[in-house]
Amino acid sequence: MSSSPHEIVLTSSPDGPIIAYDASSGAALAQFTGSRSPRGGLAIVGKSYIAASHISPTTASGSVHLYNWWSSTAFHNLPVLEPVAPLTATSDGLYLFAGGLSGSVHGISIPSGDVLKPLPAHSKPVSCLAISDDESLLISGSDDGTIVVVPIFQLVGASGYDNVEELILHRFAAHSDSVTAIVSGTGLCNSQIISCSLDCTCKFWSLLRGTLLRTIVFPCTISWVALNPTEPEFYVAGSDGSVHKGSLKVGTRQLVTQGSELISWTPKHSGAVVSVVMVNGGRNLISASEDGSVWVWEVDAGQVIMALGNEMGSISDLVAATGINCSKANGFGMRNGAYGSGNCHFRSSGKELMNMPIKKILEMEDALKVAANDRNRAIDMLESAIAMYERLLELILKEAKRGSRNNEQW
Repeated sequence: MSSSPHEIVLTSSPDGPIIAYDASSGAALAQFTGSRSPRGGLAIVGKSYIAASHISPTTASGSVHLYNWWSSTAFHNLPVLEPVAPLTATSDGLYLFAGGLSGSVHGISIPSGDVLKPLPAHSKPVSCLAISDDESLLISGSDDGTIVVVPIFQLVGASGYDNVEELILHRFAAHSDSVTAIVSGTGLCNSQIISCSLDCTCKFWSLLRGTLLRTIVFPCTISWVALNPTEPEFYVAGSDGSVHKGSLKVGTRQLVTQGSELISWTPKHSGAVVSVVMVNGGRNLISASEDGSVWVWEVDAGQVIMALGNEMGSISDLVAATGINCSKANGFGMRNGAYGSGNCHFRSSGKELMNMPIKKILEMEDALKVAANDRNRAIDMLESAIAMYERLLELILKEAKRGSRNNEQW
């Protein structure tokens, strides 16, 4: 049976693992352990990696964990200068961007982990990050209510700069409270973005001039917005537990639209909705709530058709991934908790695992761990040998100097 592409959705939690689900069947496929990820701290990096912000529960220090699709544990721990939360990455997987507590944006080269010079973009913590639809611009939002737009080539190409403002294309006061999400994409002009905020508004902006085009007022704070790829519609995640649906078409000349033109889907989650994503070509929407529930909606009917199983007490983020191949002839497994369907594996960087049984994949994982341990031991032994030879050289030089002084005295 030939493989067919599938969409995968992943949920993260400040309390537990990242869990991957099949977007069509709802089956739990895998879990990725070791990360305690804050709000917005999950990103797909190209076709090869999953990135998760991690806050240490003991030291409160920050890092970014990088996962392969076929291993349940992070293979790379990317150190950053400060705790970070929101993440976003270029579609080619070459660069990952992280928003810091200081208000700086940190760029990381993948998979090397080389950290670029941070950009001090905001006066308060960075609350969200996005990349424009044409991937030329990095857009950041902050708890200070501002939005900053920076050309990506400026960030990755700048070895140093004296004036930060020289790198920034636009900086504007967008909201009266924290900016929770920024999106661009299908349904919008290439030069437009939507931002949402804790001030209960979503705003449409022109990136060409940094000007406000339209404001929509909601009955609650908004944490995320998703665009329908086939219809001029958008969907927002409300703190009231509802998914709210709105139209991208402007029926009036009013710059401010009240919530009366919105449709609120029922039922409600019992907690605030933290994220919504469109899957299956716009036929379905998936909503995730901080109460731990994950629901699949039929978009045309506005009804819940499936609830995804969840072992976590809370959810901090929800993202979707494409480029995954599944086949009944293939096996996929994760140590310490392989999941259910048993017929899916993840394709990454040309690594062909399609014909490998689960046992073989686990043996490869164990072999890699042994190789990593052997390498570390070898490095330790080499460092010890170098230190011994350095000490021996010091003794030889001391003896040589002592002999030289004795010869001079004679």
